[in-house]
Amino acid sequence: MRVASAIALSEETRLRLEKLARGRSTPVRIVQRSRIVLLAGDGLQNKQIAERMEVAPRMVALWRNRFLTLGVDGLLRDASRPGRTPSITTQTVTQIIEKTTQSKPANATHWSRSTMAREAGVSESSVGRIWRSHGLKPHRVTSFKVSNDPLFADKLEAIVGLYLNPPEHALVLSVDEKSQIQALDRTQPGLPMKKGRGATMTHDYKRNGTTTLFAALNVASGEVYGLCQQKHRHQEWLRFLRMIDQTVPAGKEIYLICDNYSTHKHERVQRWLEKHKRFHVRFTPTSASWLNMVERFFRDITQNRIRRGVFQDLEQLIMAIGEYIDGHNQNPKPFIWTAKANDILEKVTRARAVLNKCPSVWRTTLEIATQYILDRRDRPKKSVLLPTGTGREVKSVCRPGTRSAAKRNSPKPIDRNR
Repeated sequence: MRVASAIALSEETRLRLEKLARGRSTPVRIVQRSRIVLLAGDGLQNKQIAERMEVAPRMVALWRNRFLTLGVDGLLRDASRPGRTPSITTQTVTQIIEKTTQSKPANATHWSRSTMAREAGVSESSVGRIWRSHGLKPHRVTSFKVSNDPLFADKLEAIVGLYLNPPEHALVLSVDEKSQIQALDRTQPGLPMKKGRGATMTHDYKRNGTTTLFAALNVASGEVYGLCQQKHRHQEWLRFLRMIDQTVPAGKEIYLICDNYSTHKHERVQRWLEKHKRFHVRFTPTSASWLNMVERFFRDITQNRIRRGVFQDLEQLIMAIGEYIDGHNQNPKPFIWTAKANDILEKVTRARAVLNKCPSVWRTTLEIATQYILDRRDRPKKSVLLPTGTGREVKSVCRPGTRSAAKRNSPKPIDRNR
């Protein structure tokens, strides 16, 4: 005769099981399991417990072993079950993911649910569920570019250091200009928003001029200094720097974070900065304007005030920008920078490694076109169709001092006066 494994209950465990067994709001199945374990703790065997509780001995043995393995918590939930057999195999799912991420459909730039469903032989809903479970969205694309600046690491550490650990008795300003802001007036009034329909705007417009917003964001407080000017040359940039110099108290050092725009590096600007020693400029790396925190403010003013605005003249636009900045400065909230320089460098390193493995489409096309032109330079000049896959047609170019084939073969004009 087999003897079931003995169960020794501590006072704390017995009290917890008795509370579950007597609980009025406890589910019936948990009450039953708790009583089985309590009887087993009293030394009863599986058959004796089954007879007393009018259940099958196999059920008693199951929950005895479950308690010995997982304790009281094992009685509160059922074990996981395998469920039904999936209709789509793991191999098919893997193929769909690989095709989505590593290939493109014919005559298209990205996969859709319908094209992938026809390719994989499954339903469109299945493709949608697989993409959703793996976090794939082929229909979406975002702007991205890795900086090729050789001093990227040094500039990154300097700017992030100002964000995370600003110097004492100094003011850190993120500065830039938002150029070519258009004063657009719609050709018809828009319809107001109502239930079931959003507000409307006409697709065409009348442009009443442009302006450039020079802005400096105080990294610590979130306050913004703004100045609208007609152009964005070094003269306007110097005028904006002089305004900052007059606004900021004389005893504070000023650290400026700006991009590599040529206006910011003009000779006259450099001479002015040499005379004003309290200005310290930190340039962002090439193609890394996302490091400039004032770009976040430009996004807000574009989204909240400019994009849907209607301006009948340039003065209305300038007044609207000034009012938005004044309202922002009444209750400024700084943007908190959290990313560390080392984390950013690791991401950039991984991105460069991936980009180095990807051949440039434009470089490959240009190499093929150049080779075709060189191979056919001694042949009659005509349109050259590149091999299948490039999708581009390159017209031959005449060398200096030569005539095109069409000009050589064209008939000479007839002199009717002769």
